[in-house]
Amino acid sequence: MSTENQFNLSCPLPISDYPKVLLAHGGGGKLMHQLIESVFVSAFDNPTLSAKLDSALLNLPLNKVAFTTDSYVVHPLFFPGGDIGTLAVNGTVNDLAMNGARPLYLSAGFILEEGLSMEILWQVAQSMARAAREAGVQLVTGDTKVVDKGKGDGLFVNTAGIGIIEHDLLISPASIESGDVILLSGDIGRHGIAVMAVREGLSFESDIRSDCAPLSSVVLDLIGNGIHIRCMRDLTRGGLGCTLVELAEAARLGIHIDETSVAVREDVQGACEILGLDPLYIANEGRFVCFVPPSQASQSLEIMRNHPVSSGATVIGKVHNSNAGMVTMTSAIGTTRIVDMPSGEQLPRIC
Repeated sequence: MSTENQFNLSCPLPISDYPKVLLAHGGGGKLMHQLIESVFVSAFDNPTLSAKLDSALLNLPLNKVAFTTDSYVVHPLFFPGGDIGTLAVNGTVNDLAMNGARPLYLSAGFILEEGLSMEILWQVAQSMARAAREAGVQLVTGDTKVVDKGKGDGLFVNTAGIGIIEHDLLISPASIESGDVILLSGDIGRHGIAVMAVREGLSFESDIRSDCAPLSSVVLDLIGNGIHIRCMRDLTRGGLGCTLVELAEAARLGIHIDETSVAVREDVQGACEILGLDPLYIANEGRFVCFVPPSQASQSLEIMRNHPVSSGATVIGKVHNSNAGMVTMTSAIGTTRIVDMPSGEQLPRIC
C-alpha cells in the first residue's frame, strides 16, 4: 500500500529527549513552557487562551469577567504558614487579582487517595473555608474522586475561579512600555523554603513561614486609586526570575533590576546558601510584581505599603528598549549579569 499521502500523527515535543513527563515539566522553567506551548496551547488554541494571562478574560453579555483554574500537589500537605487548602484558595484568588478582577466564586475538585485520614481532610476543608472568608469569595461547586491506595499521594486539589472586571485597564504584557517602573510587593523565597524545611526535616534558628496570602485587596486598592497598572504577575513557580523573563519576552522589551532592592530575609538567604538554591527562582504564594508608569511609582508604593501583605513593597527596576526579551540585574557587588530561565526547577511539589 502506498504511504505517499498517508496521514501521520506526530508530537511536537522532542520525544527522543523526553519520552515521559519529568518533574521539571512542572517547575516553571523552559521545559514547562515548552510543554505548555507544544501540547496544550497547540491543542486548545484560541484568542482567549493565547493571551497567556493568569486568568482568562471573558466578555459575557452583562459583565467582563476573569476565569482561571489551577491544581495543587504540594508535599507535605501542611507547612508553616499554610497548607494545601489555603494554597488552593489563595493561589486561585491571586490569579484573578493579577488581571485586576474582584474574585467572587471558586470551584474545588478533590482527588483523594484511599486511606487518607478524615481528620486531615477536615482540617484542609476548614483551612479552605477560612481562606475563602478572608479573600471574600465563595466556594460554590466542586467534585470529589477517590483513587486506589498508592496512586494519589494523599490529596490533590483543583480549583477554578471567576471574578468580575470593574475597570477599563488592559493589564497585560502587551501594555508594558519602556520607562515603566517595576514594583515588588515584599521579600521573596519564604514559601519554597518553608515547604522544603518540613519536607526534608530541616530546622533553622528562626521560624520561616510561607507568605501564602490573598492579594486582591491591595490590587483593587491600587486600581481604585487610579493607578494605571500596565501588568502584574504573582511570583509562584519559577519565582521572580522566571516571571520577569517571561514578561520581558512577551513584551519584547528589556528589563533591568537591582539585586539590592530585592528583599530576601536573612534566614531565607542562609537556607538558600546551605541548600545551594537561588532565591530569585524560589516560588512565593503571596508576592507579586507590578509595572506602573514612572509618574505613579511613589503613589503606588504608598498604597501597597498600607496593606500588610505588601508592606515591604519596593522599586526593583525599570523597563527599557534595549536587549529586547532579556532581563539583566546589577548584583550587590556592582556587576551585571543576565537573569535567565532555568530548564527545570529547584524545588518540586511546592504548590
